[in-house]
Amino acid sequence: MSKTTMKPIVLNIAVAFCAFVMSSCSIVRGLTTDGKNGPDIFSFEKREVDTIANGGQPFVFPVGKRADWIDTTYFSNEPHRCEFMTYREAFNKESSTQGLLIIHNDSIVYEQYWGDFTADRMATIFSISKSITSLMCGIAVDDGYIRSIDDPVTDYLPELKNKDPRWQRLTIRHLLDMRSGLDFDDTYDLNWKELRYLNAMARLNYGHNIQKQIQGLKFRCEPGTKHRYESMTAAVLGVVIERASGKRYADYLSERVWVPLGMEHPALINIDSRKHDNAHTFGGISTTIKDLAKIGRLYLNNGVWDGKRIVSEDWIRQTADCDSSLHGYHFNWYNINYEDFIRPEQSGYYALGICEQVLYVNPYKNFVMVRIGLQNNGYTCIPVLFEQLSYWWK
Repeated sequence: MSKTTMKPIVLNIAVAFCAFVMSSCSIVRGLTTDGKNGPDIFSFEKREVDTIANGGQPFVFPVGKRADWIDTTYFSNEPHRCEFMTYREAFNKESSTQGLLIIHNDSIVYEQYWGDFTADRMATIFSISKSITSLMCGIAVDDGYIRSIDDPVTDYLPELKNKDPRWQRLTIRHLLDMRSGLDFDDTYDLNWKELRYLNAMARLNYGHNIQKQIQGLKFRCEPGTKHRYESMTAAVLGVVIERASGKRYADYLSERVWVPLGMEHPALINIDSRKHDNAHTFGGISTTIKDLAKIGRLYLNNGVWDGKRIVSEDWIRQTADCDSSLHGYHFNWYNINYEDFIRPEQSGYYALGICEQVLYVNPYKNFVMVRIGLQNNGYTCIPVLFEQLSYWWK
């Protein structure tokens, strides 16, 4: 092989090595920030954040008659298991649940906290943030900033037109339903075969420039052809909302949701850096359990808050639709119908984050339920527990 031929090979190897080192820096940054177990619900205390301001007139849920029977009623989570436990034990299996809030007919009927967690303490809700980003997309459509969710992403991010032509076929609807076709994977395991995906995920969570990362993305398949859950789609959607509205995500969320819904506390959202100020719309919102429940109340009331329209009823209807081809996932929410539950005609839907942060809404039985946890509860599925509670409610 000639020296002339060798030069581009050596150059490509050098470029690949530099890219690997740069992306690996994000892994190191993640380990330094959050340790080997990754972020927990209080990691926002160590991150760069924007404030989502609340207003001066808080809405406070009234307290109704407490449903004490939840503490003592036994059930089996799976029909063929011999293990029975109370609902209280199931929610707090292995002491992982920190807060549990059940609102029925607009009143708090069950409220429980464990450890040093309290009603006023903020926690990161992880991928429930995606569901709030979906809400903001619906609001941006109503406000006229986004013409249609069938618009191509490049209408709002024109710099991507000169990249892969599939960017021009990627629509906002594809982002909402996790059918982007992007070659990205939510992996957290240190596996050599998946190292490039781990690098990309670490860069999304700990890197300093999300928009630059978006411009370097590749496609796995044609947009719209396959459903694959991954966080980058919600990151792209967040940038689209900011570009379309001309507003910082935190400011827009404050103006259209946090203030009109009477949130009792400001919230926070992680950002990539002060220089670039790209919000972590895929998993970076931190808020209190009762303020999160107000998002559920908004959906329960078809987008209306105390007589004021916040988002269109059609947006709520589409969100609650169950699409089995998307594994029950639609507009960044899940429908419990996909779990083959026993009462499909009156089932609820929910937003879900890692550690099993759950915001559950059942419009048929008028329930909003929220769980904040340090980790998942093993074989106990929190959304199914919520669905069972709504079914057996006394």
